[in-house]
Order: sequence, then C-alpha cells, then structure tokens
Amino acid sequence: MEQVNIVGKRSGEGFVAHKGQLIDALARAQAERVMLFNDEITLGKKGFLTYLKALAGSNIIKVVPASDDASGSQVVVKGVKVVCGNHQGYLPNEAWIKDKMPLTFNQVRVSRSNAVMPNLGSVELAEALSKVVGFASIEETKPVLQTVRFHQNEGKLTLTASDGYKLAETSLDFEAGEAEALIYASELKGLIPALRKAKRVKVSFEQKADEEGGLVTKLLLIDTELIRYKLYSQEGDYPDYEKVVPDEFVATASLDTKEAIKASQSLLSFWYDDDTKPLYRPLMLAISEGKVTIEAKEDRGKAEIEAEASGEGKVAVNGKYLLQALKTCGGIAEVKVVNASSPILFSSNGFRCLVMPILLPGETEAPKAEAETEAQAEAETEAPTEAEAQAEAEAETEAPTEAEAEANTEAKPKRKRSRRAKVAVA
Repeated sequence: MEQVNIVGKRSGEGFVAHKGQLIDALARAQAERVMLFNDEITLGKKGFLTYLKALAGSNIIKVVPASDDASGSQVVVKGVKVVCGNHQGYLPNEAWIKDKMPLTFNQVRVSRSNAVMPNLGSVELAEALSKVVGFASIEETKPVLQTVRFHQNEGKLTLTASDGYKLAETSLDFEAGEAEALIYASELKGLIPALRKAKRVKVSFEQKADEEGGLVTKLLLIDTELIRYKLYSQEGDYPDYEKVVPDEFVATASLDTKEAIKASQSLLSFWYDDDTKPLYRPLMLAISEGKVTIEAKEDRGKAEIEAEASGEGKVAVNGKYLLQALKTCGGIAEVKVVNASSPILFSSNGFRCLVMPILLPGETEAPKAEAETEAQAEAETEAPTEAEAQAEAEAETEAPTEAEAEANTEAKPKRKRSRRAKVAVA
C-alpha cells in the first residue's frame, strides 16, 4: 500500500492541487490502482496518469466526486469529475481497471503542507538499494532469500541480500534503535528511480498487532515529500551469515575493477566444447606480490593486473559472480582470499560482497560446515565441482536461480545434501 501526499486544498469531498505535482507523484507510485475520496473511487494508475498528462488549459486541477446533476451522457452514478481550465471530464469508477491488474493500491491524500523530517539522503538510499537488490534470490521456494534485509542497530541501517552463493551488504549512518524488516527485492527495484528524484526521505519501522493482539505484522515505511511507501515484511528469520565470514586471510589485493572486468570478460569469451554458458565458466583468481592474475580454465589464457597486493592465494570462482561483485564495488576494490573452499571477500567504500568459490576437479573437497538455527540444528555443505557447475548453468535463465541456502524456516528441504558451498547456511 502506498500513499500519495499532495499539497493542495480541500474542495468538498474532492481537492484542488497543482496538476504537475499530482502527475509527478503518480509517476513515482509503484502501485497499479489509484484510490480517491477515502477509497470510494478506484482508477487504473497508468490510464489516469495518461489522462492527466493530456489535459491542457491550466496548471491547476480540481478533482471531485461526480454528481448526479450532470446532463445527458455525462451522468455518472459513481465516478470522478475533473476540471482543468475550461475542460471538464467525467471518469467512471474503476476506469482503466483490467481483470489481471495486480491488487496494489496507492491512496491520494491532500493537505496544506507535507513536511518530512529526513533521516537519510534520498540518493544515498537509492545507491545502497541498487548495490544489494541484484544479489537476492529469485527462487520462489526460498522466500526469505528473495528479500532484502533492513536491519537497524547501533546507529546504522544495514541492507543485506543473498541467494546462498553470493551475498551483498552495505551500511548507512542512521538513528539509534533496533529493528528489522525483510522486504521482497522485487518490490524495491521500482523504488530506486523514484528515490533518486525525491528531495527528502525518512525511513522508519512499524509493528501492527491483529485485532486479538496476537499476531504482529512488521512494516517498513519510506516517506518522501510526495509518496509514503508502506512495505510489509516477509515472515521468517534471515540466516546468520556472519558465521561464514572469514576472520583471517592469506592474501589481500587492491585492484582497479574496470581492468579486472575487462580481463574477465575477455577470458570468458573463449570457445569451449561444452554446454556451459560463457558467463558461468570458472575463472582462476590468484593473488601474489604486486599483481592479481585471472586465468581461464584449461590454460587457454590469462591476464595480469597490477595491484597493491600482499600474500599469496588462489581460488576458482564463477565468472558471472566475479563480474557482478566487481561491477557493484566499482572503482578500487579490495579482494581477500583464504583458500580454495572459503568465501572470497570483496569490499569498497562501506560495501562488502561474499562470493563462494568453485571446487575444480582434482582439488581437495571443501571441509563440511556446520551451523545451528532455530529451524535446523545442523547443515552440511560442500563446494561444487566444475561438472556440477556446468549442469547447474544449463537450467539457469539470464539471472541465476541457484539459491540453495537453507534459510527458509517455513518449509523443510526435500533434496539430498547439496554439494554447493553456501554463503548463508541455515
């Protein structure tokens, strides 16, 4: 549910407002249906928005309930009367509503002023969301991993997303308090361009109990000067991913992500006589004194990148995951490795990303990992072999769907133990 907040004045049960502001507000709304006059009238947003943009003659618009005193064909028992300059239009209730239109709503509210006391920068929040939403799972059977976790704690607002094999996290300075909400990434993607246009943003958390005072619903509220976005939290517990973040590393390097991206794309373009999609082929990432080496499988090619590096480490990684981590970091990024079976850590300007490696044929299998949660006392995982990675890529679409982290506390896993190493084990 969203609330469109328009600065204007009341006119009976309707309102008078600046047409451009109403258009701008509706354009930023994500919901498909517009509710007017205390939810008495519902219109399709896209059709209503197109109609408003076509109006000419005045910058001021008057929207009131349609009266039954209109003559002839203009009689509307239940609808909307729109006045803009010398134009008068009548819109019936549920105009532009289609049968398969999603049941999402935005309510239009009018007041003389709409003050928002910001606690975050709008562009800052938009950038943070853009960094993490792409790391959430698209696997429908794992609803918890389809979300972005908003966690308020110790004066920080931390946003986290993971599909079980890669994880992204970024933190913003925030107000004191502690709260959490799990919001579907699909609901947040459309907010990013709207937040970039907003002048002020306030983020807050809310809890609602049912009528009997039992079941509690968590909500995330994002207020801008034009829109209030009310997002419902997904039920469930987010995995305790901190336990899989390595404490010590054997090799560290600071490199230019643009050079690393170009090198990786070039190496992934080589032809192989297999069914693996090019972007999902493994790349060998090696750190040594003064450089980072990225190498294609079967010794078909390699690229050396100058870097501030210390220690020595070597690990194989899915090419698509490597590119996603490098692109999200941007600029100069720090890369840390432990061994062939531990997560690779990428970090840049408060953003960090964990990527699980690939276990190539002939390498020692990754050690089993154990983790306790409320839903499952123990889970064992192993890193995938190259052959398993190829089989997995055949079933994938443009975006990876291999979210296998046992984070879903609502359903027990039906598959046998996975041989894929997981970033967030539950």
